[in-house]
Amino acid sequence: MIDVEHVTMRFRMANDKVMSLKEYVVAILRKKLIYEELTVLDDVSFTVNKGEVMGIVGKNGAGKSTLLKIIAGVLKPTAGKVNTYGNIVPMLELGSGFDQELSGRENVYLNGAILGYSKEFLDSKYDEILDFSELKDFIEMPIRNYSSGMLMRLAFSIATVVRPEILIVDEILAVGDAGFQNKSKDRMLELMSGGTTVLFVSHSIAQIEQMCERVVWLEDHKIKMVDTAAVVCEAYREYWNQH
Repeated sequence: MIDVEHVTMRFRMANDKVMSLKEYVVAILRKKLIYEELTVLDDVSFTVNKGEVMGIVGKNGAGKSTLLKIIAGVLKPTAGKVNTYGNIVPMLELGSGFDQELSGRENVYLNGAILGYSKEFLDSKYDEILDFSELKDFIEMPIRNYSSGMLMRLAFSIATVVRPEILIVDEILAVGDAGFQNKSKDRMLELMSGGTTVLFVSHSIAQIEQMCERVVWLEDHKIKMVDTAAVVCEAYREYWNQH
């Protein structure tokens, strides 16, 4: 379902300490702006099979979230390519498609449209989304007044209302309070057991071990290991115990 082939991602970052927009433009025109190239992913390749739950682990800055964004089509790699077979629902930055001035109800339709859902579909699923989010008393309130937990609950409820063929998940199970986290975990397990192909990033090795069949370990922007969840998680624990 997902083929990642020799993916490399580099970002160009201005190395000069330009203090104003005027100085920045002058530096460009004079061709004196110095760039530093930052490699985030270096020749990464792996395959995720249909219906498989693949975990991705690695320390902060290893390139996990960037890799998910490339697979989701949000970013284009500097080199290499990604082939995906099936509709993708990315749960990367929940709430990023919301309008702060609109109500929760209006944002259900806005965010749902961004995810590719029709108005008719959202009409049929609205009550389900509302019940799962537990925001019935606040749904007509502008979301600028929502807490971060409320916002994440609404976004998660919208994103998981369908059974996608490919689900891309970045640290989603930390949404809301303990009760809602358990609901989120159960919803994720339901999607996984229904044949959905899942890419799952989490800093919780226990979650990765419990929910994933295989795991990719990214270290220094490269793949250090790809194996079963038990093998990779044990090696990962040993590595951090020694460092």
